[in-house]
Amino acid sequence: MKKTHAIMKPEPAPPRAAARLPSLDALKVFEAAARHLSFTRAAGELAVTQSAVSRAIKTVEDGLGLALFNRYNRRLELTEAGERLARASGRALAEISASIAEITGAGARVVTVTTPLSFASLWLVPRLASFRARHPEIDVRLAANDAIVSLERERIDCAIRFCEPEVAPAGALPLIREEAFPVVSPLLLRDKSRPLAKPADLARHVLLRYDDPQRRVPWVDWSQWLSAWKIPDLVPAGSLTFSHYDQVIAAAVEGDGVAIGRMALVQRLIRQKKLVVPFGERLAGARQYFVIASRTSRARPELQAFIEWAREEAARDATE
Repeated sequence: MKKTHAIMKPEPAPPRAAARLPSLDALKVFEAAARHLSFTRAAGELAVTQSAVSRAIKTVEDGLGLALFNRYNRRLELTEAGERLARASGRALAEISASIAEITGAGARVVTVTTPLSFASLWLVPRLASFRARHPEIDVRLAANDAIVSLERERIDCAIRFCEPEVAPAGALPLIREEAFPVVSPLLLRDKSRPLAKPADLARHVLLRYDDPQRRVPWVDWSQWLSAWKIPDLVPAGSLTFSHYDQVIAAAVEGDGVAIGRMALVQRLIRQKKLVVPFGERLAGARQYFVIASRTSRARPELQAFIEWAREEAARDATE
């Protein structure tokens, strides 16, 4: 009788220890710290102590077996792993918040919008009463900021951004084209001792200038206009320079001098006869305003209502 020998199978390797999934509370702490790049500011937002934030971050790092932050004397920096987890946790927490708000109805009627500072001051804020009249059930939270922020990480529903069309993100909706022209208060035009019938008359007036060191809006630079008019050496009666564009326009409305108006930001003031256009020339800018919806919010009816209203307001301005 032929003997058979059993073939011994090798013992399976022990499974690798899986990273411990952080708790939701710990992820919330990490997401806040990653967004602020500060344990102190995260603690303030979450109403806990800084040591509680440090302990929660250490718990997450120990569970994953990875460092999420590089810690320096006065600042924090996300590691590559921290960047990836920050993006994922920001999206996940935003989706959870949106879903809970939709299910319970709590907070579902708030739309958070970020825009450049001057756009907020000169275009959006003066029109919000119109939006509230149409949608009294929807509250608007305005987070004006000239910096580009992550909509998902900062939990912002939409942005109105000023950029070249070729760099606008996918899905961006055109809102307002950029066009510029001189503007002045009708108060100055009534001064017969200083007429303003032609560009050369600017020698009798104060020019209101916008300090734009990065030349983001060169079409608002007076030197470009004076060169186009072939009077590059014109010496005005004086100059006032401002670090924010809305300050330039506020000074123009007060009759402090002549400004270069940007159509999107002065159209309402022209309609109200607070500013007038002394010359006929206009200059198109290379940038436009676009509306960009957050990926996690774009399906919300409240946000769709806000975007529809904003585009209607912009279209009405363009036809007047």
